[in-house]
Amino acid sequence: MNFSTSLLLILAFVAANLPFLIERIFFVVKPKAGSKGLAWRLLELVVLFFAVGGIAMLLESKLGPVHSQNWEFYAVNAALFVVFAYPGFVYRYLWRRRGG
Repeated sequence: MNFSTSLLLILAFVAANLPFLIERIFFVVKPKAGSKGLAWRLLELVVLFFAVGGIAMLLESKLGPVHSQNWEFYAVNAALFVVFAYPGFVYRYLWRRRGG
């Protein structure tokens, strides 16, 4: 159980940062404007949040019955996913490069 929890946290961290590190829309389509905007990145973040949630439910079902959760559980998970995305956001929008 400890391994699957660690794996899930690492997967969530990587998935939360992918929209800010990869320039293709949904990792496939190259944007016509040259770089994708913040709206595309946020949409990808939401889709990846649900994808990681699905993987989490799959891992939980392998250990036993899936427990039903209230809205507070999902609100905390969404907040944690946004916190995990912060390094990618800083790299993309706030990091100042030297000479630029």
